[in-house]
Amino acid sequence: ERGSAFLAVEVAPDPELDGTDDDGDPLPAPWIQFAEDTFNLDVADDELAALESFLDEYPDFRIDAMERPEDADGTNVRVTARSDANRLAGFVDEAFRRVYGREEGYRLWVTQI
Repeated sequence: ERGSAFLAVEVAPDPELDGTDDDGDPLPAPWIQFAEDTFNLDVADDELAALESFLDEYPDFRIDAMERPEDADGTNVRVTARSDANRLAGFVDEAFRRVYGREEGYRLWVTQI
């Protein structure tokens, strides 16, 4: 059981942006999770650089932790965000567009667990 609501946001897979596995199937699409005041996301090295640059525009947000598991490519990043709901939602949209390269009008699935 979780002690609080947990929000999961995922975009539709795009083989051109996300790549494919050896069988030609799309790799998992980028996702962002949010609970209380913390975003959680996985990024590749170039995406991490984009995230760090993009966060300069969000002074209420800061990278709180980064983990680079040996058995995974990329970095898991936790971003602490103390802001209103509109700013939080704007961050999610901008992150998918600027960090993960999604075009305007991308499809987004949002689930609360």
